[in-house]
This record gives sequence, structure tokens and C-alpha cells, in this order.
Amino acid sequence: MARILIADDSPTEIYVLQKMLERNGHEVLIAEDGEQAVNITFEEKPALILMDVVMPNLNGFQATRKLSKEPETSHIPIIIVSSKNQETDKMWGLRQGAKGYLAKPVAEAELIEQIQTLLDT
Repeated sequence: MARILIADDSPTEIYVLQKMLERNGHEVLIAEDGEQAVNITFEEKPALILMDVVMPNLNGFQATRKLSKEPETSHIPIIIVSSKNQETDKMWGLRQGAKGYLAKPVAEAELIEQIQTLLDT
């Protein structure tokens, strides 16, 4: 299906998301902080990014803003997947350039549906 980058500093969260994606036929790339996410995105050009917010070096909002402003990566959809689930967090994430926002823990059906919707557009 698609190459998807998971950007999260929690090994447990990475494992859970990776299993969901692989069960649905996706190939997974992993970044453990926002800075790695930006670097891997420029190198590998994933089809989509799942971005945590609270990470070291560069947080998910900063990484999302950086990637969505660069012509080389602005076409890559970003779904923020975060435990920060206030409406203001969601609005801020979308204003940074994210195309979707899911609160942890993520339901597999909702995640896959949102991924398919963004990849089909």
C-alpha cells in the first residue's frame, strides 16, 4: 500500500501504530523525535506521516509546520496522533498544516479510514 512515517518518542506507541499499519499492508518508517521526522521525510518522501506532539528536539507542531511550509514536502499529508486532545490542540495542529488529528489511544478503524481518505485525495 503506502510508506508511512511514524514520528513518536514512545516505543510502546510506535509498536502499536506499526502493528496497525502493517496489518493493513503499509510499510513503516520510524522517527523518534521531530527533528528525525523532518530529516527522514526529506530523505525518504513517505506517502503520509503520523506525528506525535510531545517529542524532544522539535515537537510535532514545529515539525508539522516546517514540513508543510517546504515546497518539497508540503504535499505529504500529516495526521497528528497525540494525547493532547483539547479542541484548541486540534485547531492549532490543523493550523500548522496537519490534515488530520487523532487522540490517543487511536482506534485502528478510525486511523485506517483517515489514512485512506488522505491517500485517495
